[in-house]
Amino acid sequence: MTSDHDMLWRRCSHLGRVLLPLVDQEPWRRGRRHENLRTWGIDTVVGEQLIEVFAALAAHAVAVDASVSAAEYDALAVSAVADAATGKRDFELLAGLPDTFADGRDGQAVDLFRLYAYEGGQSSRRLFQLSTELRHALVVLAERSPVPSPTCGDVFRRAAEAGLDTDA
Repeated sequence: MTSDHDMLWRRCSHLGRVLLPLVDQEPWRRGRRHENLRTWGIDTVVGEQLIEVFAALAAHAVAVDASVSAAEYDALAVSAVADAATGKRDFELLAGLPDTFADGRDGQAVDLFRLYAYEGGQSSRRLFQLSTELRHALVVLAERSPVPSPTCGDVFRRAAEAGLDTDA
């Protein structure tokens, strides 16, 4: 049986996975993001993987701070996740994570984020750059939303409408 904590992480991880495809509905955004990643010296595949896990970590940190269960996760405000992306320190985002991950991809991405966070120097700078890219993506989604103050549930509904809801 899956614990609520594991289910919460899965919801957070799902947000990370649908974020960039939703933002990329305007194709020029992907090109701009790739250009930014290259300018910062970050491989585009690795950078996008880190943005995905960064979104999951930020959402998880907000949910844990607010004592939100997996069942209540959809009500979490996208703006709170965006604020956490740039407002929390890297190591704060790593607090309270599950010990193991059902999806090996999540475990690898979190380990890479951990490596960047604790390595310091240029790696910390890259995480800062990725945090601003993540915040921008979340703000774009919020601005596109037909509802004021969109929630993670609203993002999931839009992902489902766009055919991106593959692992909710």
